[in-house]
Amino acid sequence: MPDSAQPPTVRSAARMTVRVRARRAAAPLAALGTAGAAWAVVAAVDPGAPSSPYPACPLPALTGWQCPGCGGLRAAHALAHGRLGEALASNALVVLAALVLGVALLWWLVREVRGRTGAVPVPAAPYRWALLGGMAAFTVLRNLPLPPPWA
Repeated sequence: MPDSAQPPTVRSAARMTVRVRARRAAAPLAALGTAGAAWAVVAAVDPGAPSSPYPACPLPALTGWQCPGCGGLRAAHALAHGRLGEALASNALVVLAALVLGVALLWWLVREVRGRTGAVPVPAAPYRWALLGGMAAFTVLRNLPLPPPWA
């Protein structure tokens, strides 16, 4: 009887399980690695420095308004250095988005390793509209000539 026709042993079944889980974890780990590398670059290079290689957002130059993403790199840089107050002052929406993205990536990794494949749940339409409305409200509120609530 050739080796390939032998029934799997407990040890070979365990090795197959480890290989399958490693294969399932490849995409979430690649996404986490990419996000981590981007985070490291933003942490290493201060976007607020005069010699910053990051381009400036054109919207404030053209309209005088800050978009929902304006200050996002400064917020990420401050977060990477543990300065939560500065990050919130730069862009509170990016702080929230970084938290949500981190949790979502870890949730995806755990889900794949446990073998729970299939469709990823997508928020229902009312939640998506609420998200867009929240972003619009954030944009309007951050452009009002009012002091921030924490000042």
